[in-house]
Amino acid sequence: MNKMEIGQQIETEVVAVTDDTVFLDLNLKSEGVLDAAELKDDNGQITVKEGDKIKVFFIGEKGGEMRFSTKIAGENADDSMLENAFKNGIPVEGHVEKEIKGGFEVKLGDKRAFCPYSQISFRKKEEAAYYIGKTLTFKIQEYKENGKNILVSARALLENEYENFKNSLKEKFSVGDRVKGTVEAIQNYGAFVDIGGFRALLPVSEISRKRIDDVSSILSVGQEIEAEIIKADWTNERVSLSMKNLTEDPWESVLSKYKIDQKVAGKIVRIADFGLFVNLEDGIDGLLHVSALELPRNANIKKLYKVGDELSVSIKDIDAKEHRISLVPAVSKNQDNSAEEYLSSQKDDGDTYNPFAALLKKK
Repeated sequence: MNKMEIGQQIETEVVAVTDDTVFLDLNLKSEGVLDAAELKDDNGQITVKEGDKIKVFFIGEKGGEMRFSTKIAGENADDSMLENAFKNGIPVEGHVEKEIKGGFEVKLGDKRAFCPYSQISFRKKEEAAYYIGKTLTFKIQEYKENGKNILVSARALLENEYENFKNSLKEKFSVGDRVKGTVEAIQNYGAFVDIGGFRALLPVSEISRKRIDDVSSILSVGQEIEAEIIKADWTNERVSLSMKNLTEDPWESVLSKYKIDQKVAGKIVRIADFGLFVNLEDGIDGLLHVSALELPRNANIKKLYKVGDELSVSIKDIDAKEHRISLVPAVSKNQDNSAEEYLSSQKDDGDTYNPFAALLKKK
């Protein structure tokens, strides 16, 4: 490895971990060192292990050791470290002291810095009081007058982290992939599902093959689901899912189940000015066009029929490729049975002509 510059960022591998030090592979006779405190969680547990890849900044050589940091701890930051952090884009920890005009006063070591309201966070916004007293990680945007005028931003780092996060998801997930996720929120138009830390949309039309009027009757917050990615626009952060795609499509077998002139029972699921949509089974709706209905002149179809009404219909046409079935009205099975009984009761002696019986016979 060539001689490194102060502030240079590298990606390397963790070769060993102790209570206070993380040792890094530099492809040299000696390893680089990193203060383990930087990588401990709220419970004091170190969040990396041997073999993990990690991105770090070179902050200098001390006592023959090549020292690295994921960020500069604010309380240990002197003037030279802060100036170096500014020049090389090294993150710096800062303590949010108080709210001042236009933003917050942040303490970096023995220096005071200013963070505008707009730069204290990214995406998730909290009331100003929420940030007071917290230690956050900042990027120094300006360093002037030997540190008397310092401008910092937490948002700049968070935006960069989020972009890296999206890029990692882009490499991990593709359209057509089957994923597991957790329902985070339910709306009347669908549900938001967490997949790997990213919020994706599951539209109501993609939840099931059957028509859904109330999403909460099918899904609940916290529920784990499995779905297929049907759209992935990572640039605009629009990812859509489908649970429906993981179930059998009834249209694939529609031609074997339904025939032209076949009489079936259905239920009205939607009413439009041009006709009635009649559900024949989960995922299969047919259209009974208004022209096929015997309606009084100037009649309002929406007043004559209502959603939920059961109808006896006959198959007029099937277009499985376009997922379309055309319907016409049909007499009910009870009416058919009554007609058959009537016909069987008639004696055709050749002398009497019954027009109604003749009409039924033609059927």
